[in-house]
Amino acid sequence: MITLHHVPQSRSMRVLWLLNELGEEFQLVEHAFDRSLRSPEFLTLSPAGRVPALEIDGERMFESGAMVEYLCERFPDRGLGRTPRDMDRMAWLVWVHFAETVSQHAAALTQQHIALYDDAMRSPVVMKLEAARLRKCYAAIEARLSTPVENRDYLLTAGYSAADICVGQAVYMGQHFATLDGFPETAKWFARLTERQSYQEALPGPDSSRIYERDFYPAWEE
Repeated sequence: MITLHHVPQSRSMRVLWLLNELGEEFQLVEHAFDRSLRSPEFLTLSPAGRVPALEIDGERMFESGAMVEYLCERFPDRGLGRTPRDMDRMAWLVWVHFAETVSQHAAALTQQHIALYDDAMRSPVVMKLEAARLRKCYAAIEARLSTPVENRDYLLTAGYSAADICVGQAVYMGQHFATLDGFPETAKWFARLTERQSYQEALPGPDSSRIYERDFYPAWEE
């Protein structure tokens, strides 16, 4: 049995999206984005008190990148991973883990805009720098998608994979702070991803808690 511990709109969304694509039976346990993640019970699942946490066959995993690699290897028939002999293996690994580069900037902005409750704690300089760094990440994705390869609809030459899921989820978070204006290929790629049922089912439900109350948070001015 697979159990995913999930906070809507967080990094755990990428593992939920992947599980939806894999079509394997799993149980979803939703948590709020609050101090309950620091409870002794939850810390036995994820020692840093973060999501995702994954329980599978009596074992426990934390770190979303590790989960993505493991799940793709365990369920190879869906074709979302790439084996060491595949021509796309190196690119697959790079882009799966590039998602964390994007996410760290989105996380810094989430802290600035949402987690810090007092304006005196917030830094307009940090907000502007991190939004600019997000756009640099978008530029890297744009360059990849603009490579003159036939049918470059996804990040890998061989088509849709968990790399698109990981980076796509990071861009989902990032767009709360930096839009895709000026990145046309990235915008078209992201639109393709959002049409997938697996993506739609990974979005917060009507009764789910949310990290982001707004669609967009502009840089805060002093």
